[in-house]
Amino acid sequence: MRTCTTAFLAAVGGGLFVLALTNDGVWTQTPVNAQPLLGPQLERPSGPQSGSPTIVLPDVGLTPDEQVNVAVYEKTNRSVVNISTLSVGPDRWLLMPVPSEGSGSGSVLDKNGHVLTNNHVVDGAKQVVVTLFNGESFPAKLVGRDPVNDVAVIKIDAPAEQLVPISLGDSDLLKVGLRVFALGNPFGLDRTMSTGIIASLNRSLEVQENWVIKSVIQIDASINPGSSGGPLLDTRGRLIGMNTAIATGDSQTLRQSAGIGFAIPVNLIRRVVPELIQHGRVIRGDIGIRAVTPTEGGLRIARLDPGGPAERAGIRASRVQRQRQGPFVFERIDRNYGDVVTAINGKNVRTAAEFTGEIEQKKPGDVVELTILREGKTITVTVTLGGDSPVPQRAAPSNQSV
Repeated sequence: MRTCTTAFLAAVGGGLFVLALTNDGVWTQTPVNAQPLLGPQLERPSGPQSGSPTIVLPDVGLTPDEQVNVAVYEKTNRSVVNISTLSVGPDRWLLMPVPSEGSGSGSVLDKNGHVLTNNHVVDGAKQVVVTLFNGESFPAKLVGRDPVNDVAVIKIDAPAEQLVPISLGDSDLLKVGLRVFALGNPFGLDRTMSTGIIASLNRSLEVQENWVIKSVIQIDASINPGSSGGPLLDTRGRLIGMNTAIATGDSQTLRQSAGIGFAIPVNLIRRVVPELIQHGRVIRGDIGIRAVTPTEGGLRIARLDPGGPAERAGIRASRVQRQRQGPFVFERIDRNYGDVVTAINGKNVRTAAEFTGEIEQKKPGDVVELTILREGKTITVTVTLGGDSPVPQRAAPSNQSV
């Protein structure tokens, strides 16, 4: 039995025909006044009207891929918000305070009005406004922020029925090649969805000097300025990350996506957000080491907090030696006096980012074991961490935030 696999309308010799390709590779030609095997049906209006026939395309439905796309968008788009900010900074030339506007994205976390976004979206903002899916806008206040991981939580007083919390997934289960969706407000185009795949996992992203976010998700879904803080979703519409940066190469004037984007994994967000809501900050342990210098053998300690945990444990930093020559006093820094850290809890560290990354995961009262080189000998020193470690000042990131 011959069946049709492909069909379309064609004008042949002044007439209208349906050309159809059968399963045995033979093209057939059927006049429009006959019943075609498959394809558009031609209907003439009933009654006294006259004119050209009306083409009615058959309802072929959505493809499986389209069904997934639509389902993800319909499930999550009401959970995505547009964030507008107003900041005041000095004019470039006159050094006078001038307002500047910014925009970003966010995800509704709960019915209480908590919204997840990037710290760099709201950092320094004097005014923050959140616009929901229905177009209603509400002023937002900062609940807490973690500059180290570029995470912030803001809050709006909106009716609970207008708040649609987003579902959270598990970023530990991700694999390279999985399909993902990015939602946000690129260039102010609200609730825009793009799709792609997970291009790589366990990337490192430096958001502040010597502070690196680990286990960052690399994606090829298109994200652009305004997408920051928006959700990265899996095929079930669950948040698996928060879009935060794009790679832009050497050009700092063209900030559009180059096909390489980065998202903060949701499991890091799960750990940080409860502390931001409860304390307004993330409580971290403080080791009392303020500066280190990379060397071939490890990290030489350059400066300690006076009376801090490291100094109390007997850790040594570079010292200043003073020598008097007549009426003058000369100072010389003896760097070789400082200990060289090679490992924390048995894990080798070679950069300041690796060092701070290990300490960042600890809490006050936790005990860490430092492996250090001192005067050519390897020793271990146990340090009990103290109170909160101060967050370093914001520095230029290695990639472009969006």
